[in-house]
Parts: sequence; C-alpha cells; structure tokens
Amino acid sequence: MVRLLQTGYPDAHCELDFTTPLELLVAVVLSAQTTDKGVNLATPALFRRYRTAEDYASADRTELEELIRSTGFYRNKANSLLGLGAALVERFDGEVPSKLEDLVTLPGVGRKTANVVLGDAFGVPGITVDTHLGRLVRRWGWTTEEDPVKVEHAVGAMIERKDWTLFNHRTIFHGRRVCHAKKPACGACFLAPQCPSYGIGEVDPDKAAKLVKGDEAPHLIELADRVRAGERLG
Repeated sequence: MVRLLQTGYPDAHCELDFTTPLELLVAVVLSAQTTDKGVNLATPALFRRYRTAEDYASADRTELEELIRSTGFYRNKANSLLGLGAALVERFDGEVPSKLEDLVTLPGVGRKTANVVLGDAFGVPGITVDTHLGRLVRRWGWTTEEDPVKVEHAVGAMIERKDWTLFNHRTIFHGRRVCHAKKPACGACFLAPQCPSYGIGEVDPDKAAKLVKGDEAPHLIELADRVRAGERLG
C-alpha cells in the first residue's frame, strides 16, 4: 500500500504555503479547525507584516487578530502566536527549534504540529496523525488505536523511517481526494484490492469517480480503472 500510494501521489507535499520554519510553524497553528486553503489565503499578508519571532512577540493584538480572523478562533490563535513569538525569543534566540522535545514546549504546539515542522522544515522524518491519516490507517486495518500518539507509533513501526514524512503526505492526499470521511469513493480507489473496508462507500465506478476531488482526479480514476482491469501497479 505504501508503494501504491507513491504511484498515486508522486508529488504529494505539505499543502500549507511557507518559506521558512517560522512561517510553517505559524501556518500549522492557524490550520486548526480550518482548511489549508483558508490558511494560505490569510498568510501572505501575515507573513509580510511579521517576519521574525520578535515581530510576533511584540505584535499589536488587534492588528494580529484582524489578519488571522478568517481562519476562525482567531482570539485563541492570536494568543498562541503572541506566546509562540515570546517563547522563541526568550528560550531559543528567536529561532524555531529542530527537536521534537523543544517544539512541544511552545504555546499552541502539540506533537502533531511538531511533526509537521520537523518533516517539512527540517527534513526530520515524522508521522503527523491528523483526522485523515487516523481515519485511513484504521480503515486499512493497520491499527485500532484512536489515540494519535499510539497511532503514530503503530504506523511508524510498520514502515521505514525514511518514508514517514512522504507516507504522511500521500495518505493525507488520499484522505482528502478519495477516502472521504462520510462517503469514500471506493469504486474509484486504486487501493481497493488491499482495503478491508472496501464497500463502506460508493462502489459503482462511475458514481464513485464523481466523488474524487482535486487536480489529480483523472490520474487517480485511471489508476483505479487499471487496477479493476487486473493490472498490477508499482
């Protein structure tokens, strides 16, 4: 399944826009309870205004809240960003740390956020158990655990460490495009032969194809057609 995901999503990546570890950290904090697309609409102006940890630490709350209002829960998120900036200045010389044990001490940063930053800003392999990854690995029968940390360890034990970050992105891509929470496109899924949960969603190929989202939809539907015809992928 890891190999097939690579075939399905060769260009999978973090869908939050960023250029520095600080920008990614801020973007992930803002992504709580909203979409990556929504965050990407808000961050250009935010990143132009606040370029360093010191900028966030000394930010005017009203101005900061207005810049991130569209991401929802903006007061709580502003608290996190103000505290994040102050903590980075006070304890890490204004730089985003590159160790998990340091990242999780920062305001608004949990293990999930830390793993995203480690994997995509510092190249340190990590598994980020968001709602998509957790849902999919349970549907695939890889684990029955619900606790994100236990899921992280269970999945990490099954695949090579070097593959963790890309596996994470490819699984999230699959969850957003094919294996939806409410109505997965089972009949247009190239993982169908390996999936013990096949049939919980739409199995008719034509109807399922209409459920596939994203620019990759034609490619994904083609792969599913090839698998249904008996072709071995990867």
